[in-house]
Amino acid sequence: LKYLTVIGTMPGKNVSVRVTTMDAELEFAIQSNTTGKQLFDQVVKTIGLREIWYFGLQYTDTKGYITWLKLNKKILNQELKRESPLQFKFRAKFYPEDVSEEIIQDVTLRLFYLQVKEAILSDEIYCPPETTVLLASYAMQARFGDYHPDVHKKGFLANERLMPERVREQYKLSSDQWEEKIVSWWSEHKCMMKEDAMGEYLKIAQDLEMYGVNYFEIRNKKGSELWLGVDALGLNIYEKADRLTPKIGFPWSEIRNISFNDKKFVIKPIDKKARDFIFYVPRLRINKRILALCMGNHELYMRRRKPDTIEVQQMRAQAREERQQKVAERERLQREIAAREAAEKKQREYEDRMLEMQEDMERAKRDLTNAQDTIRRLELSLKELQQAQENLARREEEVKHLGTRLAEEREMEASEKDKLEAEIRRREAEIAAVRREVSEKDAQTRRLQEEVEEARRRQQEASEALLRATTQALHHNKAHNVFEHMEDNYALSNGGDYKVELTSDEYANVPQWEVDRQTAIERNQNIQTRLDALNADLEKMRDRDKVTEYDVLHMENKRAGRDKYKTLRQIRAGNTQRRIDQFENMV
Repeated sequence: LKYLTVIGTMPGKNVSVRVTTMDAELEFAIQSNTTGKQLFDQVVKTIGLREIWYFGLQYTDTKGYITWLKLNKKILNQELKRESPLQFKFRAKFYPEDVSEEIIQDVTLRLFYLQVKEAILSDEIYCPPETTVLLASYAMQARFGDYHPDVHKKGFLANERLMPERVREQYKLSSDQWEEKIVSWWSEHKCMMKEDAMGEYLKIAQDLEMYGVNYFEIRNKKGSELWLGVDALGLNIYEKADRLTPKIGFPWSEIRNISFNDKKFVIKPIDKKARDFIFYVPRLRINKRILALCMGNHELYMRRRKPDTIEVQQMRAQAREERQQKVAERERLQREIAAREAAEKKQREYEDRMLEMQEDMERAKRDLTNAQDTIRRLELSLKELQQAQENLARREEEVKHLGTRLAEEREMEASEKDKLEAEIRRREAEIAAVRREVSEKDAQTRRLQEEVEEARRRQQEASEALLRATTQALHHNKAHNVFEHMEDNYALSNGGDYKVELTSDEYANVPQWEVDRQTAIERNQNIQTRLDALNADLEKMRDRDKVTEYDVLHMENKRAGRDKYKTLRQIRAGNTQRRIDQFENMV
């Protein structure tokens, strides 16, 4: 998407600006007096974003450092690389503690989802191999919706970027084998809305140790090289070789104020008995960035522990209403899909039944033809029997007549008498032959009569089957027509000395919900069991030579039973002074 809007009120030459969000590219024209806030406001208005407190405009300054645009200053007065157009990225600067509780708008959810997904795929956020498979399945649901084997055929995911290259290179698995593992999870997300899939992705991702953490190189008073992690929950200290597992933690509610002078950064605890927590950074600009991140994260941390403002309440109410509408629309679509699938199934059943009926009709026609042939043969046989009987009667009459003549003419000559007797014997032999023929014809006729009775019965059945088939075919056509009809249906100034008040005494004891949290995977025993099984399966295919340092650190944490929140409880244990002492003694 591209938009072109002039921002500013002064006449003069316009400067082109390009702002890239996670899923769009926006173009604006600014003037010499345009402030960062004016540009920011135009961007959020263009994309329809109201949860603006998480986001900022990021750019690369003249020295090559990633920097956040100061909203209260004129854009052209900031350390921008002079290029045309000026390049900015619209990105999340602060992260929610719990996406399911805090994110209100779908547009906010999508921006976080895309940014976090990119951070995981680029290995900016470390993710265990088995978890990348689960996350990939949610990513597929968010992009394509439900998995359909007839649509998403083998090789469908071959060109999709689904997991970090580190994971692909570490296992001796083909693209098809990875696809099979992802699809086995994806197929279980049936009927999950795309926004819900993004939410599930983020609920898993937010439990990753490096999620939402900004890392800065620091040194303690001893000069030990360490990492400072700034995130939504507080400040954490990491050893130089391990950005996965913090060693010391300070929640925002324990910090009274923060300040820096040049490269020295000072954190004053709320505990008056504890001395200041001091560290050093390589460059002044790093302290400025740390200060800005501390201010924003602290404000959001405290805001979450207070009642929602009227504006946020209204946003939540509107989001609930929109959500209900989406759910209702989703349910309507699911009903239509179910009705369509049922109609298609019924249609297939009708088609199968039609084939069966056609076969029955053909069989009935054959039986009818055979019956008619049998009847014709019977009629012919009856006719032949009748003729044979008539012939027999005639011959018997002739023999009888000859016998009478023989009896009457006793006086006839012997030769004539012999001749007559021979004729009588011949005629009697013929009669015997005719009788045998009549008897055979009679037996054949009885057999044919039985066949005719059977043929008539089968003819009746065939006629009835033909009638039924014709009737059902008409009914099918009506149902098909009904189916067809249904288918129609905080900004900093220049200088080197700053101090910001954070937590007052009245908020020193706000609840630290985070230390009692469980990871989303730990709360779902079924997913936990399946991920353990997947991990065991993947281990057999692992190339030990390509295991990274962070893989080793993760495996050590897993063996020790540590996760993000258990570690948090551990590193916040003890009073503030003890943790400061621990920091100063780190080497």
